[in-house]
Amino acid sequence: MILMQLNQVRKYFGADLILSDIKLEVHNQDRIAIVGRNGAGKSTLLKIMAGELSYEGEIYQPKDLTIGYLEQHSGLNSTATIWDEMLTLFEDTIALEKDLRAMEVKMADPDEMKDEEAYQQLLQDYDRKQNLFQSSGGFQYEAEIESVLHGLDFGHFDFSTPVNELSGGQKTRLALAKLLLAKPQLLILDEPTNHLDIRTLSWLEAYLRGYDGAIVIVSHDRYFLDRTISTVYEVTFQRTKKYHGNYSYYLTQRAKDYELELKQYEKQQAEVKQLEDFIQRNIARDSTSNRAKARRKQLEKMELMDRPTLENKSTKFSFSIQRKSGNDVLKVENLMAQYEDMDEPVFQKVNFHVNRGDRLAIVGPNGVGKSTLLKAILKKLAQVHGTIQVGTNVQFGYYDQEQASLHPKKTVLQELWDDYPQKNEKDVRTILGNFLFSGDDVLKTVGMLSGGEKARLLLSKLMLQQANVLVMDEPTNHLDLDSKEVLEAALADFPGTILFVSHDRYFINRIATQVMELTKEGSRVFLGDYDYYVEKIEEEAELEELARSENERESEQSDKHDFQAEKEFKREYRKVQRKLEAIEEEISKTETTIEQLEETMSDPEIAGDYSRLQSIQDDLQHHQHLLEKHMEEWEQLQLQMDGMQ
Repeated sequence: MILMQLNQVRKYFGADLILSDIKLEVHNQDRIAIVGRNGAGKSTLLKIMAGELSYEGEIYQPKDLTIGYLEQHSGLNSTATIWDEMLTLFEDTIALEKDLRAMEVKMADPDEMKDEEAYQQLLQDYDRKQNLFQSSGGFQYEAEIESVLHGLDFGHFDFSTPVNELSGGQKTRLALAKLLLAKPQLLILDEPTNHLDIRTLSWLEAYLRGYDGAIVIVSHDRYFLDRTISTVYEVTFQRTKKYHGNYSYYLTQRAKDYELELKQYEKQQAEVKQLEDFIQRNIARDSTSNRAKARRKQLEKMELMDRPTLENKSTKFSFSIQRKSGNDVLKVENLMAQYEDMDEPVFQKVNFHVNRGDRLAIVGPNGVGKSTLLKAILKKLAQVHGTIQVGTNVQFGYYDQEQASLHPKKTVLQELWDDYPQKNEKDVRTILGNFLFSGDDVLKTVGMLSGGEKARLLLSKLMLQQANVLVMDEPTNHLDLDSKEVLEAALADFPGTILFVSHDRYFINRIATQVMELTKEGSRVFLGDYDYYVEKIEEEAELEELARSENERESEQSDKHDFQAEKEFKREYRKVQRKLEAIEEEISKTETTIEQLEETMSDPEIAGDYSRLQSIQDDLQHHQHLLEKHMEEWEQLQLQMDGMQ
């Protein structure tokens, strides 16, 4: 079933054409990624699909289609508590629940039973509303709210906390939680992985894979895309191109398509040249003029291909070092950090050792102190206890995810040139050009830049430091997918040492040789990439489960009941259970027969056939007595079973 179809959709902002000839289809259960460079129009396309922006062209969708849209920088603004805000999604169900409770009170009132007809009507209304309550998720909506809030890292929160007291990132996560609980038929998510740690990302991936609806996603998290989507629409040169497969397949297929199109173009160009040469040599000769004219007609009818191109405007840089550090780069022992206004430490018992050439990824949940640890190592933080030994000739270069070192009133040119005044303007502009700041872009103030542009500016400054130890806090935040690949290539060739914090699992796999897990209790180092780290964590969980099962088995063996008694008990329990199931089946059959007999008696065609009616009435009474007998037997078995539990 097609939920949405876009045909030749165009979008202008003023005179600037942002999107042109966009074709896209969303079917039920689709998992679609919209990819493309920053500025290609991905977020604009999502807004058009969500009905947030006007457009030219055609969009077809069912009138009753429900759409949920998470904007990139959105967040809930509400004076309600976290719990009450989530409950707004279930107002109809809650109202129905209140009706049922009120009806239960009436049903228990003896005065209500005096009017048999009214009481029967009350019972029927109650039964109907209870079925409606059940079908609308009335028995599990509170559990669903708790599950989603826990999954999106609100498990440690007091749910009575007002929403407006949350941080910006927390409000964004809460907006995502509310959207997931609403369960629209089409879920449109613009960068849903922002503000999520690795554990929360894993939960979201599992939730989206089981989502009963269609999903359209824009994300720069390649690991996330590979695990959630099965179709890719690339937005390039203001148009879309469809690929069937996950993000890794798309990258491979795009490269193959480009090579194939280039070969086809070159083949056609060779054919055109051959035709043109033939025409030029033969058009003036009487003996071959007709053939030359035929070739000219053939050339005129030929649909010439444009030379295939890729949007290859990517940053180009590499990291170098002034001098090599000693083999022992950093040794941290029993490190603890605490802010003055906090009773508990941010982290404690942190121990690790870094040698020259190591690439250490620091992972852990939000709030555990990963960024604080980097600042502690760089001596940017007071209230630090423990030992930090820095090796000989170590030069730190720091990439700050908060981008606090940038001056909002400086121009891009000034920001870089002021740090390296010995360089001439042409060299500074050339460096900025490698980071996609060209022409008048270098005269923009830093405050005017997007997050991605600020990230590229920080990387340009980091590159010029020529430090031999790079300390990087979320370096892939704000970068588009192509820029991430360039950064990865530069770091892979870097001859020094890298310590970095990242939630980008694909990036960690490409760069890390070690992973350090930071928790409130301390730290652990795993020798390998992210996938190896996950594998070891899963192994530990399996061993813990085995140990728990073994403890339970030993506990069962030490129970006062011996094995034979337990076996006999289970046999008797199953016997009673089978009897109970059998009698429940008989009750169901008898109730069905009674319903059928009552329907037959109310048939107008036999209203005058008293003999037939009497026979049906006798049969009805027989089955009613039989039902009473079955119910008595069921109650006895149920009591027996309850006593055995």
